[in-house]
Amino acid sequence: MIRTFIVTLTLLFGVCIMAAKPTAAADLENTLYMDLKGGRVVIEMRPDLAPKHVKRIKELVRQGFYDGVVFHRVIDGFMAQTGDPTGTGTGGSGQKIKAEFSKEPHMRGALSMARAMDINSADSQFFIVLAASTFLDGQYTYWGKVTSGMEFVDAVKKGDKDNNGAVTDPDKIIKMQVAADVKE
Repeated sequence: MIRTFIVTLTLLFGVCIMAAKPTAAADLENTLYMDLKGGRVVIEMRPDLAPKHVKRIKELVRQGFYDGVVFHRVIDGFMAQTGDPTGTGTGGSGQKIKAEFSKEPHMRGALSMARAMDINSADSQFFIVLAASTFLDGQYTYWGKVTSGMEFVDAVKKGDKDNNGAVTDPDKIIKMQVAADVKE
């Protein structure tokens, strides 16, 4: 009886192992590491949805553009915005990118490009969605999502609700890197 139990258990264990699918290796060329004061945020970029934006973000990351840039606008329960080297919300890299809208939903952890009223005015500023914000769908270029470390984004200092989320003494991106470039 015990022998039958052990054989059955061994067979079940083997079936479970065989049924388990191996996890796909991360696409390091389309993965970003964003280091914040609390820890590392891992971002999966979506070149299938926004190839021009992903290409430009990677160029800027590789230039060190985002290193030390603040989260100048953070609205609790909505989003955290960064990517302006002046920290005022009016700056950028100087290169506008044509909109690449998709049907991807703006759920918690989504990354999209910030823009002015002109739909083709996205530059270097982007925001991370803190809570489902599907009213943004199809109006902002969705280019990635946080796959781990969202708790560190949640901990970014929040802005003044009466001043459209403007942050006094804001938290910053310590360093941003394309994962393929990291030698750890």
